[in-house]
Amino acid sequence: MTHYISDKRLSLERLKEIIENHETLQLSPASVAAIEKCRRYLDEKTKDSDTPLYGITTGFGSLYNVTIPEKDLSQLQHNLVMSHACGTGPTVRPEIVKLMIFLKVQNLSYGHSGVQLVTVQRLMDMFNNDVLPVVYSQGSLGASGDLSPLAHLSLPLIGMGEVLYKGEVRPAADVWAELGWEPIRLQSKEGLALLNGTQFMSAHAVWAILKSMRLSRWADLIGAMSLDAYDGRIEPFLSLTHQLRPHSGQIETGRRFNAILAGSEIIRRPKEHVQDPYSFRCIPQVHGAVKDNINYVKSVIENEINSATDNPNIFPDEDMIISAGNFHGEPIAIPMDALAIAMSELASISERRTYQLIHGLRGLPKYLVANPGLNSGFMIPQYTAASIVSQNKGLCWPASCDSIPSSQGQEDHVSMGSNSATKLVRVVDNVETVLGIELFNAAQALDFRRPAKTSPALERVFEAFRKEVPFIDNDTYMHPLIERSVEFIRREEFY
Repeated sequence: MTHYISDKRLSLERLKEIIENHETLQLSPASVAAIEKCRRYLDEKTKDSDTPLYGITTGFGSLYNVTIPEKDLSQLQHNLVMSHACGTGPTVRPEIVKLMIFLKVQNLSYGHSGVQLVTVQRLMDMFNNDVLPVVYSQGSLGASGDLSPLAHLSLPLIGMGEVLYKGEVRPAADVWAELGWEPIRLQSKEGLALLNGTQFMSAHAVWAILKSMRLSRWADLIGAMSLDAYDGRIEPFLSLTHQLRPHSGQIETGRRFNAILAGSEIIRRPKEHVQDPYSFRCIPQVHGAVKDNINYVKSVIENEINSATDNPNIFPDEDMIISAGNFHGEPIAIPMDALAIAMSELASISERRTYQLIHGLRGLPKYLVANPGLNSGFMIPQYTAASIVSQNKGLCWPASCDSIPSSQGQEDHVSMGSNSATKLVRVVDNVETVLGIELFNAAQALDFRRPAKTSPALERVFEAFRKEVPFIDNDTYMHPLIERSVEFIRREEFY
């Protein structure tokens, strides 16, 4: 299948389809026309204008007042890409790099960046052939765009850097020769167009939101299984209560739990206890708040991926080149920090439910084994979940609160949104693990309720899970079982 890059608004759901279906990219005729029109305008403008044009006929950052001769404009852009590739730390996972390429193509396709058509086409070649640049996770301030990571993304265009191709990291020059591709000679403004932009931050955000949406649905399923295994009450999920506090996420969570638990023998039987602990009773309020936050951040990021975020912005029809600040990451840095906080709460309440299940209450054995003492049972998986939840608390310190001036004070307020982005991915990964541990515990607890059955929906989840992870009679090596539990929720679909 082919996806045509255009100015039509792109949703995260559509972007997910493009990636998962391995669709190839092609520019729409309108996008081709817009790119070529902008490039022609820029070439004419640089020849006819005596006025310095930032980053086009001048240096960069605090060197904005240094005029560059016309004969050196191409070298200026080449040097920019080379000199800014200063990333360090772990490499960015390939699926996020592929998103970065897509978002950079989308950004350049609007015809406000001044790039050559061949540059955009080469980026699409890289996407279509899974030639993924090696990008490092540290180095961006999230303000003048994601300069360092986008430099690493762009190095292969000029035949430099490294790429992941067919499972192997190789010099880009070698892969280019193998594919018959020539390095691109960057023209005026092109290096700046490639490096200015929020695609590093945005790609991480897209990945994290899509995974957060999935984990939010799983949290409801796993929470419902834990509730039934704990012999919890259904009343906190009834709609009458939520009509009195009509937050949409809260209402949706109550509705989902009633649907998931429909037909359960356990949930409808008489209860001896009057109410449940908060980690069960307040699921609609907590899970609901997370849903609301995911939806808000999703709306912000969808705006971002449908935007032109490089600098300067070129307007051929208006005969204007405007040096401004669309590359500044603040509009998405703060929401990414908020999403990290929200998702960490999904793990926090999950760990508390795990703790309740192993506590030896309501007819469940301590640590969910028939012979505690000789067996530690499910004691330590809860420790692991607690450790991860604590780590999330540290990761949730908002990076967007910080700013360190750079470029001799010219870039005196930065968003640190790249740190917001990479922390968010770590938090979301952690949430997945904590939910996997809860599912591991919930299934074990549910076995102790037999022969009573939970709902048909949860019985299907339980049956599929038991094909991967067995009931634990006596102490065993737990790590592989936790890994299988996490992989189960990463792979399976039960909505």
